[in-house]
Amino acid sequence: MAVPTIQAPTTVRSWPEQGQWTYADWLGLPDDGFRYELIEGELFVSPSPSVQHQIAISSLLSAMYQHAKEEDLGLVLTAPIGVRLPEEETIVQPDLLFISRERLDLVKDNVIDGAPDLVVEILSPSNWVFDRTRKQKAYEQAGVGEYWIVDYRARTVDVLVLEGGEYVQRGQYREGDTAPSEALPGFAIPVTDIFAR
Repeated sequence: MAVPTIQAPTTVRSWPEQGQWTYADWLGLPDDGFRYELIEGELFVSPSPSVQHQIAISSLLSAMYQHAKEEDLGLVLTAPIGVRLPEEETIVQPDLLFISRERLDLVKDNVIDGAPDLVVEILSPSNWVFDRTRKQKAYEQAGVGEYWIVDYRARTVDVLVLEGGEYVQRGQYREGDTAPSEALPGFAIPVTDIFAR
């Protein structure tokens, strides 16, 4: 993932070297359809998601949002939204997140300032290694209680739950299974529903 060179009509802005990016630099990035994330001073750039990615996130957003609203559990949001993890120079944009009602003080005007209760990432060909390694470790270290990894190519959902500071896989759910959440109480969704058009 390349560091962007952003050109305005008459000027070219120089950006920091990898490893030197800060939250202030991230705030200055353009709203250009790319997803910019910052982990330990390194900038990662992802292109717009595919149709299959959008189907999965739309299905999950609809189901999770409705459940959280009906049960008055908290807030469900989708990308693009910056999440500033407790490490100051770590800014991620999960595909979907849930913050419990008791922790809504994390929600600021332009960023979520702290670890959500639940994050969901939809794997794409360009990001699957990143989501399963660097991003997973960042979520784990920040104390995100539950991490869903949704793979639309394999049509699976991995549910990871934080225990003793490390993620433990609760299960890998396939079509025909129902994927449950611990962080979003009472929520479960048939895997087939996530990938249905």
